[in-house]
Amino acid sequence: MSKERIIFCDFDGTITVNDNIVAIMKHFNPPGWDAIVEQILSKQISIKQGVGAMFALLPTSRREEIVDYAISNAVIRDGFKEFVDYCQVNGIKLLITSGGIDFFIYPLLKPFPISVDHIYCNASSFEGSTIEILWPNRCDEHCTTDCGMCKTSIIRSYPAEKYERIIIGDSITDFEGAKLVDTIFARAHLIDMCEQLNYPYYAFDTFFDIMKQLEAEPVI
Repeated sequence: MSKERIIFCDFDGTITVNDNIVAIMKHFNPPGWDAIVEQILSKQISIKQGVGAMFALLPTSRREEIVDYAISNAVIRDGFKEFVDYCQVNGIKLLITSGGIDFFIYPLLKPFPISVDHIYCNASSFEGSTIEILWPNRCDEHCTTDCGMCKTSIIRSYPAEKYERIIIGDSITDFEGAKLVDTIFARAHLIDMCEQLNYPYYAFDTFFDIMKQLEAEPVI
């Protein structure tokens, strides 16, 4: 019997053209956010620590302004609507696995037929004086990288014996997951990381590129 195809698809910089967290920080420009990004990229601090620290720089008094900007600024990558339809027609389970935040991910995905229980992301609280990021999808006992939103934990919950596992992503948050799957669709930083370790991958610019390759690849 062939395996069931399952896709773990990143959101920021993958479904959307730009990284929405970086766009928010650049626009509101709280002092010190760029230094936190450098610490994340150089692995001085974990992704969880860095994302939490960046949003803690933003006052909840600007909630409406921040949410409106995040949603209005985002651009959905070409072919995503058709890709969601393609997965439904072909019986491919599509999970959105994102280190992004609920207050912009849920509204931006609402126009697409993706059930809420197939969306994994970080949550947020506006109860205090600054934005607090919550972590409903933490690392399991096999992951020590303090991801915040642990993609590898989610991937491991779909065993390789049953599923043909496919990841779509663009950045450092997708790299650990890329080590576990059968097929990698990559762009931006994820391409650099795959090339450093000689991991095979398919580059993409639009979701039409991904559909074309999935059609060409026989199901395992």
